[in-house]
Amino acid sequence: MTKKFNRTLVTCALPYANGPVHIGHLAGVYVPADIYVRYLRMRGEDVLYVCGSDEHGVPITIKAQKEGCTPQDIVDRYHKIIKDSFTGLGINFDIYSRTSSKTHHKNAADYFRKLYDEGKFIEKVSEQYYDEETKTFLADRYITGTCPRCGADGAYGDQCEKCGATLSPDELINPKSALSGGELVKKETKHWYLPLDQYEKWLSEWILDGHKEWRSNVYGQCKSWIDGGLQPRAVSRDLNWGVPVPVEGSDGKVLYVWFDAPIGYISNTQELLPQSWEKWWKSEDTKLVHFIGKDNIVFHCIVFPSMLKADGSYILPDNVPANEFLNLEGDKISTSRGWAVWLHEYLEQFPGQEDVLRYVLTANAPETKDNDFSWKDFQARNNSELVAILGNFVNRAVVLTHKYFEGKVPADLKPEAVDAETLAQIKPLREAMEKYLEGYKFREALKEAMNIARLGNKYLTDTEPWKVAKTDMDRTASILNVSLQICASLAIAFEPFLPFSAEKLRSILNVGIVAGADHRAGEEGAVSENIYTAAEGAALHTGVAYEGLSLSWEDLGNASPLPAGHQLNQATLLFGKIEDEVVDAQIARLEAIRAEREAAAKAAEAAVVTPQKEECTFDDFGKMDIRTATVLEAERVPKTDKLLKLTIDTGIDKRVIVSGIAEQYSPEEMVGKQICILANLAPRKIRGIESKGMILMARQNDGKMRFITPQETLCNGAEIG
Repeated sequence: MTKKFNRTLVTCALPYANGPVHIGHLAGVYVPADIYVRYLRMRGEDVLYVCGSDEHGVPITIKAQKEGCTPQDIVDRYHKIIKDSFTGLGINFDIYSRTSSKTHHKNAADYFRKLYDEGKFIEKVSEQYYDEETKTFLADRYITGTCPRCGADGAYGDQCEKCGATLSPDELINPKSALSGGELVKKETKHWYLPLDQYEKWLSEWILDGHKEWRSNVYGQCKSWIDGGLQPRAVSRDLNWGVPVPVEGSDGKVLYVWFDAPIGYISNTQELLPQSWEKWWKSEDTKLVHFIGKDNIVFHCIVFPSMLKADGSYILPDNVPANEFLNLEGDKISTSRGWAVWLHEYLEQFPGQEDVLRYVLTANAPETKDNDFSWKDFQARNNSELVAILGNFVNRAVVLTHKYFEGKVPADLKPEAVDAETLAQIKPLREAMEKYLEGYKFREALKEAMNIARLGNKYLTDTEPWKVAKTDMDRTASILNVSLQICASLAIAFEPFLPFSAEKLRSILNVGIVAGADHRAGEEGAVSENIYTAAEGAALHTGVAYEGLSLSWEDLGNASPLPAGHQLNQATLLFGKIEDEVVDAQIARLEAIRAEREAAAKAAEAAVVTPQKEECTFDDFGKMDIRTATVLEAERVPKTDKLLKLTIDTGIDKRVIVSGIAEQYSPEEMVGKQICILANLAPRKIRGIESKGMILMARQNDGKMRFITPQETLCNGAEIG
């Protein structure tokens, strides 16, 4: 027997705030979740839609180090990009908050402390790799070495990307720090662990026996983990960026990001609804649904439920409809290689075509297996489906109505059997949509919505009202009446999938739409800057008040939701054709990235390391005075292609060095750069300029020269040795 719920809480995986959102994230998580929420609201259901930025963890600290800024600078930048991008695509959460908020820090700390006080954690002292140069305990991903399976260099402490082997740092040959490149030592450190093994029997009963309706990829991954035996998992780590562990003597330790991030769902709900948040998280009549990608299945199906179970007062997810991965032009999306289509760039490059991306990502949704996005398919689906089927039908029906009936819905004056037969086909399509939407099969639901447009197109083509109008205006009225009723059904059916186009269509039809409760305004006492005002909520939400005729989900498939005499607005095109040059430019960009990557790989394979020079003595080395210096001025040496004249501050004096680097570095790039120099090299004249010293550089295997620079800014004249 299916359980009845009074409300639905929908969460989306918190995007990690060290980069923008790309189409893989959208297809895997955010577009399907938004479709589901919009559908529930159109059914008049009480639904809360929660998300936010995941802003803690080592990758953010590393990015901050590389860019010479603070972790807060990084997350502030990407939180805004991500949030604005979601809004631009019509993905309108009730709240989009962040795990760096004060509310979340307190909530996560309190959650940990409650379990700690109840003895739900175990303490363990272990040895972990430590980078003495950066004073950091390293996560597995930031340890590199030689793969013990295939012998490839550059394998990570958790995986070799060349052979795909799953590894641990202890298995690596010659492990080194990915941060500093230096040798590692092992140091003892104490952490708290969630004993997942103690929840294994319960998880087996709850998931394997109780949720066989979950998607096969989700169920199968959970079964694999449970059958393989669960192990305690650390909930804290040594780091200074994150939620501090609220236990005495735990300085320099924060909650592990996997532990604090899912608590963010609860924190965001508290920010939005401080007075009523508990009914969403602790009432058995609330349905909790997590939308995630397949890389988050373990955390949302095994780890987070174990955390909720350990507390004992929270509900558990009813479903976790995780998608597989979306590839790009036949290749795995990779943010590090730039192999991606970024949402914020798409919105800039394709203004007014938000729904085209939503449509294509839904049509190619990787619901049961990995799928692929290609620009040619993007173009074809827009031109042959959105333009030629959906847009064409609506435009013809409305234009003909204005031509023959002054833009007013004509009465059904001369009905025939084909009219009733056509309209009767919509309700089964609606029922199929409902079945698919409620079963999280959004790709199939979209097909059924498009079938309504196909039905309308066929009806209009078969009945030919432009010909009938020459002899029988009453029959023409009936044909256009039926066509406009189908348009009304399309405005309802496509609202979950294509909200911008559905709004355009409603504007043409001069109708509003009825939807469920809107929680965007929050409650009195809410303090988050991420809560929309009532006015903003109305602007973003489809269920706005409309003075006039409004449609509801129940009108989908009805014979006459548009009454005779109802005035339409002028027709406007719902979609525009996408030309070859537009997608060719996108393909060319990706091909350039691929070519550059392949060239770099070939160069690395062909590179030959310069042989070691003959031995020198310590005394020989001791004669060299190597120091830091900063470039004050730089200019090209006249009548040369390779030489730059650099004026530098050595901390001892200001001097000139002539260097043959002009082919790789411009004068503008050099000013302000801190370098290392051999300060006591005997002076010599180069092109009439006295050069005092030599810049230290490294020649890569591909022949390119790079500066030897300090990892952090030092005073000029600091001795190196």
